[in-house]
Amino acid sequence: MSKDFKLSCVLFDLDGTLIDTSPDLVSCLNKALIIHGFTGISADKVKPFISFGAVAMVNASLKQSVTEELKADVVKTMLEFYLHNIAKYSVFFDGMLDTLDVIEAKGLKWGVVTNKRECFTNPLMAALNLTDRAACIISGDTTANSKPHIEPMLAACRIADVTPQECVYIGDAIHDIKAGKNAKMKTLTALYGYIDSKDQPEAWGADGLIESPKQLIDWIDTVLCH
Repeated sequence: MSKDFKLSCVLFDLDGTLIDTSPDLVSCLNKALIIHGFTGISADKVKPFISFGAVAMVNASLKQSVTEELKADVVKTMLEFYLHNIAKYSVFFDGMLDTLDVIEAKGLKWGVVTNKRECFTNPLMAALNLTDRAACIISGDTTANSKPHIEPMLAACRIADVTPQECVYIGDAIHDIKAGKNAKMKTLTALYGYIDSKDQPEAWGADGLIESPKQLIDWIDTVLCH
């Protein structure tokens, strides 16, 4: 780690990094699948696709022979369910609430940069009492481009009033790490998130790998001690 790195802000991906949203997303997906005449799918099989959105989740749940029109109907139904069940079963990853408390106690800012649309992000953040705590909340449709593009990362910095070089970005997908690196931020891969067993997160080029939110605090402590 460079000795001239000054940490001011910790930025999180949302699904699979800050919050375990899989219980609600998979529940709504399975309701939609059953309504349209398909069988449900196990959470383990679809979790790795959550970071890539509802369309990817539905595509992973249905055979290639299913028409695009029918897949689109399933996506629409799933998202309608999800809009009204945004935080029914979603929970913080173990240790994350304590981690946020420690970040704030150290005088650091924190925020969210997600590819989730605002109509889902904002109610979820509100339901978990995070809206007023976050220095910035950037969704997939807040800016013209979403991750891995640099635009949402820079928008987060403007709102939080920090420079990218003062930030670390934590995510559980390769496009998260690319986005952070594109913006010249430090990056950490959340190994506890929705990572496929076939993925190779150690090859994504992040500055570190963390297996729990607690390890994020250890990383921050190491940085602040420089």
